[in-house]
Amino acid sequence: MLRSSNPVLSRQDAFTPGSQASGYQQQHPAYPGQQYPGQGFGPQDPQRGPRDQGVMTFDDVVTKTGVMLGIVVIVAAAAFFFLPVNLLMPATIGAALATVVLTFIVAFRRAISPGLVFVFAIVEGVFVGGMSKVFETFYPGIVVQAVFATFVAAALTLAAYKFFNIRVTPKFTKVIVIATIAFAVVTLLNFGLALAGVNGGAGLGLRASVTGEVSLLAIGVSALAVVLAVLNLILDFDYIERGVQMGAPASQSWKAAFGLTVTLVWLYIEMLRIISYFRR
Repeated sequence: MLRSSNPVLSRQDAFTPGSQASGYQQQHPAYPGQQYPGQGFGPQDPQRGPRDQGVMTFDDVVTKTGVMLGIVVIVAAAAFFFLPVNLLMPATIGAALATVVLTFIVAFRRAISPGLVFVFAIVEGVFVGGMSKVFETFYPGIVVQAVFATFVAAALTLAAYKFFNIRVTPKFTKVIVIATIAFAVVTLLNFGLALAGVNGGAGLGLRASVTGEVSLLAIGVSALAVVLAVLNLILDFDYIERGVQMGAPASQSWKAAFGLTVTLVWLYIEMLRIISYFRR
């Protein structure tokens, strides 16, 4: 059984390989106790069903991730150009809260349907478009800078993961997962305080992120967020690679694409935030 490293996909049964009775078993070197499947899946496998269900491949994950990101970009562009000014902030805040709810729904489901993924991508697109419009209004050109920085960071992370053969150990995973969850909790608390009119000083509220006073604390928090997002990309890459190696069902590629999309959007938002600090 393959357990996800990504906090978004942390259910133990996120990827469930088929029956291992038909071939030898080999333990994953970084995950003692977890095993690769044998030479194939039996046609009567209770975990996977018929043999023709298929298994997850890298191409499958890349395609589905492209579909999700494509929807996010299209909806974000529509929100950026056509969302009325008086609805910009309410729509952005509402979409942000909706993405949190949908993320929890996905995290607690063993498998997700394409329909749920498309709904999430649409809501995420509204959030991304609204945030981009707010930042672009105050800092012209920042969206292009943030998109470029996000692609560079993602490409360098993937290159480092492949060429330096980064080992994702259980201890490494545990530290990143705990740090990410802690950061998410602090962000939500700070967001709630910001709605109540209380400035926590960390620059995590929407208004503070865009026009608030720049402080070493705010810069430090944003830098930490970028580092966490990059480290979560490494967990995503490892998650996908192990899923392919262990013969995860093809349907689970939607979940892998979902986790990767969430991380990339998070990285983009943090790039917007930290670039804005240096442009004030």
